[in-house]
Amino acid sequence: MSLAVNVITGFLGSGKTTLLRRLLAQEALGETALLINEFGEVGIDHLLVEEVAPDTVLLPSGCVCCSVRGDLKAALLTLHGRRSRGEIPAFRRVLLETTGLADPGPILATLNLDPQLRGRFHLGLLVTVVDAEHAALQEGLHPEWLNQVTAADRLLLSKADRVAPAVLERLDWQLAQLNPTATRALAASVVSGDDLLLGEGLRAADPAAEVGRWRLFAEVAEGRHGSAEVCCLEFDRPLDWMAFGVWLSMLLRCHGQRILRVKGILDVIDASQPIVIHGVQHSLHPPVHLPAWPAGERRSRLVFIVRDLDTALLRRSFAAFMGGLGRAA
Repeated sequence: MSLAVNVITGFLGSGKTTLLRRLLAQEALGETALLINEFGEVGIDHLLVEEVAPDTVLLPSGCVCCSVRGDLKAALLTLHGRRSRGEIPAFRRVLLETTGLADPGPILATLNLDPQLRGRFHLGLLVTVVDAEHAALQEGLHPEWLNQVTAADRLLLSKADRVAPAVLERLDWQLAQLNPTATRALAASVVSGDDLLLGEGLRAADPAAEVGRWRLFAEVAEGRHGSAEVCCLEFDRPLDWMAFGVWLSMLLRCHGQRILRVKGILDVIDASQPIVIHGVQHSLHPPVHLPAWPAGERRSRLVFIVRDLDTALLRRSFAAFMGGLGRAA
């Protein structure tokens, strides 16, 4: 049984700790293992029930809480081993809190590509907490801010009460331009049982519901937004899956660091059902077959978020490689 790992990231001081502290006080996380950087940062001493293993405690909700010291892979394998041996409760999912300066790309690649983790764990959702009070400063000083925002499946705006309504509205608009396929919400509105945090994304029982949240067929403001650029490729005729796979693999191999995010739905030759793909940087997740097309749609569409990559070249390379199988629009 593969367990979902939902990643909670966000810049230094964005409010991840506040969010986690609130969630830990609720009982809906009982089937969750929480991996954090330091116990002291979250302040769980008043919630502590017992220490069940080194760097591992059990909270009143039944949530297993572990401190990550060093290698993420080793922490996950140790956690899985303790679960298998019955040393800790049989949690169903993992919430992983990253450090403030973490680039999500390598974390997702570890989950997706490591042979020892595959089959044991898979990525559920990537949740980014955005500090409404300091977002402009953080964006200007640190490239990790953009990586975290564009990689996200969920964008939670924190500290909304500390900024003027116009500032919050402007930030929400900016996030929608930078990552048009992510779901946005106020961090203060999220509760522990919410699918915004605990859902499994495309690996859920109903992947079509997650794809619906992406709004792939909604109008997207293409063009440059700060240092990022959004580019949509749309094509009407069915695609050759093998040819498309070769093109996308070559693109990610050559320009993976510049492909901040890609999500798409594909109409493939000899397939009645759509195929959904998504990835971050070099890491592409396994494709998912949906049971049916969204109402009123049967065409392929890809949404790329790139940085320092000429989108005109991206369009031309696709059109040339597919050899007339579709059109880039």
